[in-house]
Amino acid sequence: MRPMAKTFGGFRAALLAGWAVLGVAGIVFARAKGIPLAAALPVVAAFLAEYPFYLVAGFPAARQRLANILVGYRSRMAHALPAILTASLVLPYLLCTLGGIPFDALALVRLASLGLAIGLWYAILPATALFDAAFLALIGWVTLGHYFDAIYPRFFGQHLEALGSVGLLHVMALTLMLQRPIRETGWGFWPNRREWTIGARHYVFFLLLGGPLAMALGATRLAAHAAPWWIVVAMFFGALWVSSLAEEFLFRGVLQQWIEDWTGNARAALLLTSLVFGLAHLWFRGFPNWRWVPVAAVLGWMCGHARNQAGSIRASVVTHALVVATWRAFFA
Repeated sequence: MRPMAKTFGGFRAALLAGWAVLGVAGIVFARAKGIPLAAALPVVAAFLAEYPFYLVAGFPAARQRLANILVGYRSRMAHALPAILTASLVLPYLLCTLGGIPFDALALVRLASLGLAIGLWYAILPATALFDAAFLALIGWVTLGHYFDAIYPRFFGQHLEALGSVGLLHVMALTLMLQRPIRETGWGFWPNRREWTIGARHYVFFLLLGGPLAMALGATRLAAHAAPWWIVVAMFFGALWVSSLAEEFLFRGVLQQWIEDWTGNARAALLLTSLVFGLAHLWFRGFPNWRWVPVAAVLGWMCGHARNQAGSIRASVVTHALVVATWRAFFA
């Protein structure tokens, strides 16, 4: 990770820059889609409120400052962190209801219940293999079950459930980092040169093996026209900073690490994690999508090997994000 990412000054700079970019982008997008400003501003405010919580997980200095605050109230730490994390899920929803979407008390309860369940997990339960596996099963159930679809209705045809998905990402990450805690995974937003190289190399390996496999199985097909370059670039950075980061943290940073600890065998951990990653794609584009299982398992192997070689999930995130961008650019 670059030195800036290790300092609290870097966190402040990223926070201010991100707020500016998100604010402008939100207003420009609303105007392009014909969304009234009175309806758009609460939703833009919700994303701005979500952003600091998402950002803090990727900055060790910011995480440490939060941990120091909690340690200062050690007797109440078991309750303070879950309360903060639950608020981080609830606040964006409440902001959205100020004119963007209608308020639903049941949706609020569902959000608060999820935040408390995750945040209190390791405050109440011991960090054993059984409860670790159950924790990951809970995250998988929320993700694959589209938990946030019933909470965030469509907004002028747009998907707002991304607010819930990003919220789940940082709530899960901060719980594991500060409450359990897990060993350092390499969570970060900008890989170093070595991580870029390793990630790109494993991306090429996947193209040589996974690409022909996907075509042979009929899991995908070439698109009639390549996607515009700006969409591909946006897709790459969206994956690098959100979707691929979330999956690589969960599978390579957490599950693979835990299986290594449980079995004492790094190769077995790589194999088992790749198989679980493949099976998780049964729900991709409609259940059961068996064609994607072996393709995703191969991608999981390449990402896991990149993580092992680099000692950081940032390398595997590069591999994953490049594959996502390539698929978006040339395949349907």
